Amino acid sequence: MKASFITALLLLLTLSLPLQAMTLSDAMSALGTAKASGLVGEKPDGYLGVVTSTPQAQEITTLINQARRAEYQRIAQQNGTRLQDVEVIAGQKAIDKTTAGHYIQRNGAWVKK
Repeated sequence: MKASFITALLLLLTLSLPLQAMTLSDAMSALGTAKASGLVGEKPDGYLGVVTSTPQAQEITTLINQARRAEYQRIAQQNGTRLQDVEVIAGQKAIDKTTAGHYIQRNGAWVKK
């Protein structure tokens, strides 16, 4: 009886702990699996998109897209070009590099490459 009480208490404690926030490093590590699982895909605007909505997919796309935007802004400023031009070039490169069977966005729809 004591063992079941302790087990229940530990389970309750575990469920009540706040979820740890994912870091950019965590998101980058999880990206390959998320793409292979069909959770996220590449968009022509240079950013990731959520293909199958899950909290993890959303967090991965948010963190990586923030980092991408910062890098695109740095590149645009460094080269005296518009952010949108850098985004489009990066998007095309990302789509070109996407592994067959992973998702890309074409004309607003998600398709497997």
